[in-house]
Amino acid sequence: FAGVGAGLALGRSERVFAYLDPAFQFARAIPPPTLVPVFIVLFKLGTQMQLASIVFSAIWPILLNAVDGARSVDPLQMETARVYKLTAADRVRKIIFPSALPKIFAGVRLSLSLSLILMVFSELLPGTANGIGFELTDAQSRSDLPTMWATIVLLGVLGYVLNVLLLAVEGRVLAWHRGARATDA
Repeated sequence: FAGVGAGLALGRSERVFAYLDPAFQFARAIPPPTLVPVFIVLFKLGTQMQLASIVFSAIWPILLNAVDGARSVDPLQMETARVYKLTAADRVRKIIFPSALPKIFAGVRLSLSLSLILMVFSELLPGTANGIGFELTDAQSRSDLPTMWATIVLLGVLGYVLNVLLLAVEGRVLAWHRGARATDA
């Protein structure tokens, strides 16, 4: 939610966006695994470190897609909203957020796969005693190929199921968008 809210606000403010975009692009470009030592120093090994690294890395696709979605709102819609004297909150709720939703969902899909990858990576670190990544490393160290392959298949199934669930939510939430696009053709 933080990525969506911040992205919508940044996308509507040209000045703030121009000022912060280089910093955002820099932070986004840092490969997430390279930040793990920083998070270990800040949070020590454990669940807090894992969550912090996953959240920090997964927020960028959502934030940047929300910014792009807010920036791509049809200017005619915004001008019409001004003529009808919609409040800023109404403009966000009725125009900006619905217009940005397709791009926000694209960012959420990217973040979902990135989060799964980072979850497994954070469980590969020494000192971790549970999780799918730990099971994978443990099976590899014991040369337990069936367990190793079962873990890999489990990750594939988990990623597939999470993606299907997200697509179902996206289909329901954006049904109006798909219907509008079908009538435009």
